[in-house]
Amino acid sequence: MPQAIELGSRWELLLDRHVIDRTDNARLRLHPPVRQEISLRMDRPWEDRGSGVYGTVLKDGGKFRMYYRGASEMKTDYDETQYCCYAESDDGIEWVKPNLGIVSFRGSSDNNIVYAGRFCSNFSPFLDMNPACLPEQRYKAIAGNWKEGLVGFVSADGLHWQRLREEPLITDGAFDSHNVVFWDDRRGRYVCYSRYFQRPTPDAPQYTGVRCIQSCESADFLNWGPQQPNRYGEEAPLEHFYTNATVPCPGAEHVWLSFPMRFMPERHNIAGFPKVGVSDNVLLSSRDGVNWEREFLEAWLRPGRDPRNWTERSHIVARGIVETGAEAEEFSLYVCEHYEWDDANIRRVSVPRHRFASVGAGRDGGEFVTKPLVFAGGRLLLNYATSAPGTLTVQVEREDGAVVPGFAFADAEELYGDELEHAFVWRGGGDLAQLAGAPVRLRFRLTDADLYAFRFAE
Repeated sequence: MPQAIELGSRWELLLDRHVIDRTDNARLRLHPPVRQEISLRMDRPWEDRGSGVYGTVLKDGGKFRMYYRGASEMKTDYDETQYCCYAESDDGIEWVKPNLGIVSFRGSSDNNIVYAGRFCSNFSPFLDMNPACLPEQRYKAIAGNWKEGLVGFVSADGLHWQRLREEPLITDGAFDSHNVVFWDDRRGRYVCYSRYFQRPTPDAPQYTGVRCIQSCESADFLNWGPQQPNRYGEEAPLEHFYTNATVPCPGAEHVWLSFPMRFMPERHNIAGFPKVGVSDNVLLSSRDGVNWEREFLEAWLRPGRDPRNWTERSHIVARGIVETGAEAEEFSLYVCEHYEWDDANIRRVSVPRHRFASVGAGRDGGEFVTKPLVFAGGRLLLNYATSAPGTLTVQVEREDGAVVPGFAFADAEELYGDELEHAFVWRGGGDLAQLAGAPVRLRFRLTDADLYAFRFAE
């Protein structure tokens, strides 16, 4: 019998088999995002064809902030003609590039540049949520390359940056990508996800083999432990993961999501484009940061019908999920398009809150049963959607499968609609709170319906 999962009152997302014991004519389904408006166009003199990639999006107070690479006359990642550019928004939808007056470009500081130089190839800021963080280091960043390692930067306001120390923080890796750091409040540590190459032999050149993701940890941001390669199931294919965009899921921070750009370097789809390779991105999930689920091998966001998205290194997802909309009912992410074309841009894509994937069934109906769960609270909240004739209903069972009196399908409402948070009702009059603290299973019955997430609450 599966060991009971301590669920507490957190949202549990149905994007892997973590809580699923068995299914009958129901399956996990990936839900791609919707392409929304273009957030930023690379239209300034310091934003040439190599711009708009390796972005970071976050919210600080009431302000949304975006950082991304700008470049002028860049030929290699080591060129000094690279810039970390900044944009801001009040709602995550309408973005502006403020004139900051911080960095001079061709004799003028009338621009949105916050840092300049070779480290801006992959300058990666984050808002440090460590309770012990010094006010003058409230923002931190990493940037670097294989020759110099990953270097640390700090800022009090996220605009004025200085190097933390001359020595690099991390040296074991390739780093020629978007490397990210964030504070893991659960374990009281910083975590860094970076690029390395799984080389065919140990003595092979650095930039040969398959592009992969690794992580390491630090208690103080200065001293970092050994690298740990991401681990996937044996059935998962080895593919080029060019970036990682790893982030805890808002509202379900125990689940970490990653949106690597998947690179196919041998393909060339647009005649006349000088560089080979096509790309999309995929969705990964993890609960420990090392073991990652690849439940979905298909693309999270396809290139689509736009031919300029069928060239190399488009579809890099910026690091960060922000909540947008009047009731924060929407998750927004930001993706680069038309990389190295003259109309390169950053576009917003969105999913309804927590709706990255679901367990769903067709019109002929299906069921799935959870593993034993130990919960807190007295209400069951569902994030679900059905068709007009579709239905969803729930039965509560003991650990051994016996139905709990008052919580059978016969006692339950037959639910239909489309809601991000519905308090499910049983007509049997039982008190769900009396079952808290003891293992139970949930049996969901679906007809042309999807269940994306659920939680127990007071």
